[in-house]
Amino acid sequence: MSTEPQGPEADAARAAILEGRTSLGIELGSTRIKACLVDADDPTHVLAVGSHEWENEFTADRRWSYSLDAVWSGLQASYADLVADVRRRYDATPETFGAIGVSAMMHGYLAFDAQGELLVPFRTWRNTSTGAASAELSERFGVNIPLRWSIAHLHQAVLDAETHVPDIRFVTTLAGYVHWKLTDRKVLGVGDASGMFPIDAATHDYDAALVAAYDALVGDRLPKPLVELLPQSLEAGVPAGVLTAGGAALLDPTGRLKPGALLCPPEGDAGTGMVATNSVAPRTGNVSAGTSIFAMVVLERPLEHAHHELDLVTTPAGDPVAMVHCNNGASELAAWAGVFGQFAAASGTPIDSDAVFEALFAAALEGEADAGGLLAYNHLAGEPIAGLDEGRPLVVRTPDSRLTLPNFMRAQLYGVFGTLALGMRVLDGEGVELDRMFAHGGMFRTAGVAQRFLAGALDAPVAVGETASEGGAWGIAVLASYLSAASAHDGHAIDLGTYLNDRVFADAGVTTADPEPTDVAGFAAYLDRYRAGLAAEAAAVEAL
Repeated sequence: MSTEPQGPEADAARAAILEGRTSLGIELGSTRIKACLVDADDPTHVLAVGSHEWENEFTADRRWSYSLDAVWSGLQASYADLVADVRRRYDATPETFGAIGVSAMMHGYLAFDAQGELLVPFRTWRNTSTGAASAELSERFGVNIPLRWSIAHLHQAVLDAETHVPDIRFVTTLAGYVHWKLTDRKVLGVGDASGMFPIDAATHDYDAALVAAYDALVGDRLPKPLVELLPQSLEAGVPAGVLTAGGAALLDPTGRLKPGALLCPPEGDAGTGMVATNSVAPRTGNVSAGTSIFAMVVLERPLEHAHHELDLVTTPAGDPVAMVHCNNGASELAAWAGVFGQFAAASGTPIDSDAVFEALFAAALEGEADAGGLLAYNHLAGEPIAGLDEGRPLVVRTPDSRLTLPNFMRAQLYGVFGTLALGMRVLDGEGVELDRMFAHGGMFRTAGVAQRFLAGALDAPVAVGETASEGGAWGIAVLASYLSAASAHDGHAIDLGTYLNDRVFADAGVTTADPEPTDVAGFAAYLDRYRAGLAAEAAAVEAL
């Protein structure tokens, strides 16, 4: 991927930008809103990037949320940062794009009234206050309905008889909300829709039998049948609207951005992670690590049993996927890196954050295979797989453990993968097999460390590609580029998997780490202690 184009390459890129032969991807992640501009004909060619940092809030009613004002100010800042990058690189200002895609954190609850006004503050995927709804729906449907799913949030509001429920006319996800405001269309990519309500594998739409079962369950407690409250589900490659004048002004208040660009279906971060790692075919999978961490495994056949550790979602094309989702990823690891960075500054030798991570990750390689008896729990929020309603980050060790910097850092890295590994063991029990597992996210930028430890945790080869740190913003830009290819490819439609293999990843650079036997055994020992120590984590939640 190019960084500082020169000569003819820069001239060609500038022409593509000015002529709108580009695709813009925007993803609203948990801590960063990222924008990525690619050449529509060659989406591996990243032309420019932009970003904006933001944080969720823990509100007075003990819910995780982002304000809609923060959504739009963050989107505008990220877009402006991308435009500035374009100007710096190419002395040009984009005024239109060939296609645009929006992605965001999946699940959660955004409910609107007939006038399009938000009824209650955005309830994100991170909230775990939907236990009663999740349990009732899982039993009624015969499939796992996780706490963070949109239908669980909606049903919990129904069970609690919240005053806003009679006024609900539309429920969507964060990506669906942004797309709606940019295009006036209430639609959602099937991958994101599958985190709202179960999808029928045959129709790639909401499961009609379960929709009917839900309507029968709630009766007149909702003002409309469920299907009238949900966004329309669309497969990847289907046009999903055009940028309106109002939408252009929302994204670019300077007025330079013109309306009319085509948009692809908005997707969730799980779907864009699958695209970014070419993991949309059966027997492929990926791990995405950020504020949360989750694994997606594309299934060859239905699972035999329902498991509370596993979600059944879909690829952006609608194919079934088993998802192991953990609410807590690399945030606690980043917090400890910040502490060590502060120590370096206090000692008179300040170093930047990337250097801090590199030094700490290098130290972890010197740690004992089982982290020397140390345990690190990264639970800032509740963790359903671990049976926790709330989180309390902990470092725990026995008196005979060996507290060294290498062991401490290996324990922290193992801790990022701990709950994920518990869920992946359930998939192993179902006999699910993988040909390859890809990993992406910022923690994989330091070569050979997190990737190696993840291979040991999963006892499977783990590949990292050149897009590992670009992540979902690039993935949704690829889905935007796929719009034209899906409609005509030598006169015939091209499926998403073929498009990714032939047009995007044919020449991609990938490094693969095979599991090292000492790491596999060491992590297994760590995980045994980790599982046993969850009682201490639960006690901390109760006591503190």
